[in-house]
Amino acid sequence: MPDFLPALDAAALPPGRGETVELAGRRIAVINVGGQFYALDDECPHRGGPLGSGWVDAAACQVTCPLHGWAFDLKSGAGVTVPARPVRAHPVRVVDGKVEVAL
Repeated sequence: MPDFLPALDAAALPPGRGETVELAGRRIAVINVGGQFYALDDECPHRGGPLGSGWVDAAACQVTCPLHGWAFDLKSGAGVTVPARPVRAHPVRVVDGKVEVAL
């Protein structure tokens, strides 16, 4: 069973937004899409752009890197735009109003 670590208060991250948190020495992008939370490794594989600061497309369930426009599926971490390579997606749960991420 994965170890879930507390990332942030669910109420602190409004829908359609992302935030970068550090968990166990790793940068993780936590993104809220309509009250559903997703977590990806924060670093875009192109040039290390912060996905937690990226543009969220709620309808497509994607985040786009703010540096060069590579887009990623929030559910799987798959690269959506060519030549985007995937990033790691992490399991997320909300317990007592806290978003927790498994690494």
